[in-house]
Amino acid sequence: MKHWHIYSQHIEGGGPVPTSFTFTRSEDYDLMGSVAENSKPTKAFDQSFNMNILWFEHKAVFSQKIKLKKPGTTVKGSLEFMVCNDVQCLPPDQVEFSIPVSPEKTKEKKSTEDVHGNPISKDSVNETVFKKAVQPEIQENPLDIEQKSKKKAVSQPLWLTFLAGLLGGFAAILMPCIFPMLPMTVSFFTKQKGSKADGIRKSMLYGLSIIVIYVSLGLCITVFFGADALNNLSTNGIFNFAFFVLLLAFAASFLGAFELMLPASWLNAADSKADKGGFLGIFFMATTLALVSFSCTGPIIGTLLVQAATMGQILGPAVGMFGFALALALPFTLFAMFPSWLNALPKSGGWLNSVKVVLGFLELALALKFLSNVDLAYHWEWFDREVFLVLWIVIFGFMSLYLLGKLKFSHDSPLVFISTPRLFLAIISTSFTFYMVPGLWGAPLQSIAAFLPPQHTQDFDLYTGSLGGMSSSASEHRVSVKYSDIFHAPLNLNTFFDYEEGLAYARKVNKPVMIDFTGHACVNCRKMEATVWSKPEVLKRLREDYVLIQLYVDDKTELAKNEQTTSVYSGKFIKTIGNKWSDMQAQRFNANSQPYYVLFDSNEKSLVAPQGADYEPENFVRFLDEGKKVFRERK
Repeated sequence: MKHWHIYSQHIEGGGPVPTSFTFTRSEDYDLMGSVAENSKPTKAFDQSFNMNILWFEHKAVFSQKIKLKKPGTTVKGSLEFMVCNDVQCLPPDQVEFSIPVSPEKTKEKKSTEDVHGNPISKDSVNETVFKKAVQPEIQENPLDIEQKSKKKAVSQPLWLTFLAGLLGGFAAILMPCIFPMLPMTVSFFTKQKGSKADGIRKSMLYGLSIIVIYVSLGLCITVFFGADALNNLSTNGIFNFAFFVLLLAFAASFLGAFELMLPASWLNAADSKADKGGFLGIFFMATTLALVSFSCTGPIIGTLLVQAATMGQILGPAVGMFGFALALALPFTLFAMFPSWLNALPKSGGWLNSVKVVLGFLELALALKFLSNVDLAYHWEWFDREVFLVLWIVIFGFMSLYLLGKLKFSHDSPLVFISTPRLFLAIISTSFTFYMVPGLWGAPLQSIAAFLPPQHTQDFDLYTGSLGGMSSSASEHRVSVKYSDIFHAPLNLNTFFDYEEGLAYARKVNKPVMIDFTGHACVNCRKMEATVWSKPEVLKRLREDYVLIQLYVDDKTELAKNEQTTSVYSGKFIKTIGNKWSDMQAQRFNANSQPYYVLFDSNEKSLVAPQGADYEPENFVRFLDEGKKVFRERK
């Protein structure tokens, strides 16, 4: 299609997603070099990305040379690409390929060399040309959304991910595996031969090595999962249940049930290389620290990576690990520069284990959030809001008792007295426990609303009824609303859960529409409903001025057989309700994050630019009022 194009493999960072090939490993052949581009790309300056970019229009041919180890085989793998035009881009897509290769179909070369410079016989080199999946069918946007930017709703700013990593790193320093190593490591640098400047240089290299090790771990997570997979993690039931089990294991480890240990051979190998000295030795000293401290840092790192991955940001894991590593490396570097500061540090003792146990309680509380996501997505309906709250009240209540010395574990040291910091933490934990108690009767608990199951799962709710009911005209359709048996309207709002049904009602009552692309596992969606939608000025507008359509992109309920189909946009099989609305959001609005709010009239024409989460009620009021104003002008 005219003006639509895919990109070259050779795109600098900060640009669009380049075309890339991933080959399934096989014993039948070896890859010879990398994928070549046989079509000539167009080179031009792209104002959207502010850089020169190579792309292909109409058709692109790629080839990959292979060395056959048997007469015939099938080359399998996947192709990832992004399709854009002058004003917008479609989300990156992946296409699987399977290409039979035999000597009769090969392009012979008289002579060549392998990647190591060894000669290869003329009949052993095969050139496979990829001519498929590089001309995806582009569907025109069915809605006149007037969207000229590629800006997407961001589920969480990267600086918050960095801050979470930073706090995790500072917490890790207080672990019994790391804190006692501070003076030993600093002593090593201060006793080294050489000038003071040389010692400072080596200590800085040590800190930098720690950062490189942990950031590399974050990048590996990103490369392993990929950008699309990271976007899907937060809504995938299997992944959420796996995360629940993982965090449960981490919590048990911190509470003393067992210790997470890496193979001793890894530690011995790193330690032996650290003895060689020099810059490489310092790097392996940092590697040894990472391995030795894994029993303490592993649960913190695991929790951080889980949280960063489920935020759907391609740089989330790396940014989180950078914050963690920076906090961890900072004290080792500073104390090596200023050894006298060590005298101000508290002595090692039982308090280090107490820090570990407290983090275990926090891990346990966080694990329940992932279990709640699974319960909502599959409609188990046994992990309701009050069940979640009771468990959190018990967990933080026990943590308060532990901090006060009323609850002890087998590996705890005797608590002779309660220190001032420990008392302050006990006060905070106890206050938070009592704060949650009114939630058992429906109190909104806005400060933690993002983590709680939706208000509608509350069996005994004195709060929602106080907001007032819906209008009589709105209540008429609620009995027959499609999917009303599995979805529930927040805050007693007049809500539809099927796009076509909601649109038909909007035409009937002559009102504008607000589509809310949401999800059961969407933390920011729950926070918006609890802290923004519940405000009287917002609730009034949602109830009186708009027809609200909530589309759950992560619901696992299967569609009726006659509704299941293959997407003309992505080529994927649409089997569940979540598949249907997720595909619709990506196809029509070029977005895949939630919440995502779209305002349009009954003719499906956009009223204002769509937006994501905005926790300032006055901004959301302005958004709704602007849409209503445009709707009236068109009438």
